[in-house]
Amino acid sequence: MAKEVEAFIKLQVRGGSANPAPPVGPALGAKGVNIMEFCKRFNAKTEDKRGQLLPVVISVFKDKSFDFVIKTVPASAQLLEAAKLKSGSPESNRTKVGSVTWDQIKDIAENKMADLNAFTSHSAMKMVAGTARSMGLTVSGVAPWEEGAES
Repeated sequence: MAKEVEAFIKLQVRGGSANPAPPVGPALGAKGVNIMEFCKRFNAKTEDKRGQLLPVVISVFKDKSFDFVIKTVPASAQLLEAAKLKSGSPESNRTKVGSVTWDQIKDIAENKMADLNAFTSHSAMKMVAGTARSMGLTVSGVAPWEEGAES
């Protein structure tokens, strides 16, 4: 018989470096979860992604056991890395701080495809491009689906 879920906890934790300090400790401690057990399992699973900010969804069961699912790195973090920036623009509609290409957008969209609410790579690319624009990044070049429309 399946275990009954008591709560879901959503956190963003750096890969390979989870520790009992906030935000992990207080969030898990409030639900009665063994914090050190989570840290050990999370760090073991994310050793190859050390330093990357990873969203994790923790399912806490009635018997205080837990399971967790690690999501892909947020699109905004991948865009900042692609544009070689520390942060986005404070006024994204007025001040552009960097640029990314459609090839970079495609790579990020393919990486995020499992976590996005999209069925095609074109719609995933449009979502990532929208995130880039809202961060104050310009998308240089012609979108792949518009290449043949120039007449």
